[in-house]
Amino acid sequence: MHPDIGLELGARVARAVQEALEVRISPAEALVRPSARADYQCNAAMGLGKRLGRPPREIAELIVAHLDAADMVEPPEVAGPGFVNFTLRAEWLSARAADLLTDPRCGVRPADQPRRYVVDYGGPNVAKEMHVGHLRSSVIGDAIARMLDFAGHEVIRRNHLGDWGTPFGMLIEHLASLDAGAELSIGDLNGFYQEARKKFDADPEFASRARTRVVALQSGDPATLALWRGLVEESERHFAKVYEQLGVLLSADDSYGESFYNPMLADTVAELEAKGLTEVSDGAVCVFPPGFTNRDGERLPLIVRKSDGGYMYASTDLAAVRYWTQERGATDLVYVVGTPQSQHFQMVFRTASAMGWLDASHRAVHVNFGSVLGEDGKMLRTRAGGSIKLADLLTEAVERADGVRAVGIGAVKYADLSSDRQKDYVFAWDKMLAKEGNTSVYLQYAVARVSAVMAQAKVSTVDGSVLVTHKAERALLVKLLQLPAALAAALEDFAPHRLCSYLYETAVAFSSFYENCPILKAEPDLRESRLALAQLTSRVLTKGLDLLGIEAPVRL
Repeated sequence: MHPDIGLELGARVARAVQEALEVRISPAEALVRPSARADYQCNAAMGLGKRLGRPPREIAELIVAHLDAADMVEPPEVAGPGFVNFTLRAEWLSARAADLLTDPRCGVRPADQPRRYVVDYGGPNVAKEMHVGHLRSSVIGDAIARMLDFAGHEVIRRNHLGDWGTPFGMLIEHLASLDAGAELSIGDLNGFYQEARKKFDADPEFASRARTRVVALQSGDPATLALWRGLVEESERHFAKVYEQLGVLLSADDSYGESFYNPMLADTVAELEAKGLTEVSDGAVCVFPPGFTNRDGERLPLIVRKSDGGYMYASTDLAAVRYWTQERGATDLVYVVGTPQSQHFQMVFRTASAMGWLDASHRAVHVNFGSVLGEDGKMLRTRAGGSIKLADLLTEAVERADGVRAVGIGAVKYADLSSDRQKDYVFAWDKMLAKEGNTSVYLQYAVARVSAVMAQAKVSTVDGSVLVTHKAERALLVKLLQLPAALAAALEDFAPHRLCSYLYETAVAFSSFYENCPILKAEPDLRESRLALAQLTSRVLTKGLDLLGIEAPVRL
């Protein structure tokens, strides 16, 4: 396996800079990127010119004069104020393609220094049916976890279930009031919750019993805990069904609900107090992280224990940071949660840093995302104005894809992932299921087309060499070699849409190759070469889609 082409060229440029100018730069600082004017372009001379007080074009010419890359590129061209354009040699491309044909990782090298990531995604509430609001966290989080895992890191998937607190008093009391002989079966979890809420608001006696249940739950009363576990288990069965339907790698083993951290809350707050970070405000124990104020300039509190002794979301989130970094050795905490929670996480991270739970070796990042909108530009809802059940949405997706699960589910996931996660996006069935444009269907058809060609050629695999005889072959091969760079770019800012863009560009390059370079009717050597190139395309697209959690059927 080989490094990313840009970094490989960058390393050679860095050596040339050292020899020509006696200046050290890293391969990344060489700024070698894919270019529309050539295969790659180096922009390092601009920064070096400013740094050294010399004309950038002069520096670019010195780089070219000292560059040792004749085995890899044609004679470089200095253009404009100091750009260096590189065209990869056909022989070098053929040799790299030969390596790629035998590489199951499609050129991606595992990380030299693996880290331990905890990826927090999913996050549904017990006793509530999953709705469209859970789509983005589940899909984006799963793609990030898959990409990190493939990149060679250790990944711990974490589903932060809402399974504790005051609402469960009324839920458990409602459950206890049902026929003792009835088997717990929650067909409509939302309806179950709404029933309990209605009784809580209308019946003072029930409300009093519900509050008593909260105390019993928190104190570990066996009968109350048994009812609570039944509620959680029934909910987890529902979650598992939806995750399976969605193709998301979350299971009950990945559940770390609020209840998991409950025994840690008192110690967590005690540590905050011992560190001198807390203040009592209106009877509540609070942390006031510096730099956070409201519109009136007043300090914003992070409430860690209420005046009645109860704990808040902040308490649980701080306990989680403490647990995963201090006890489980996590190096990176990744929270895939909607943008409205940005300030909350900033305050939690600032507090955790002040405690020393986050530092240069232990990092946390909030991977925020926008909303799913309907075609009217408003939040996606049912015609009646209610939340759309996620299971119903996925069922409709398969139906609209003529019953082909991989196409329907893939279309929903790709429409989400191909959008910049920080922005809202419009959920439009016709657009996401289109066979043209940047859709999963377009990519899947490219894979299926390769499979059909291989079947017509009556071969399952091709081990021959790849020849570069046409510009469409060249463009496709260069693009196929860029998967490592695309994956690195997607992980740099946890931006799956960058990988989607790369896969779409690859499929477009394959379409041009397919139209301009006859495969089955070519001369024997060229036929073998083009079959190999088609096979490489299928492998890269299939692997890329798999990293997004999307299937690539060989037939459609």
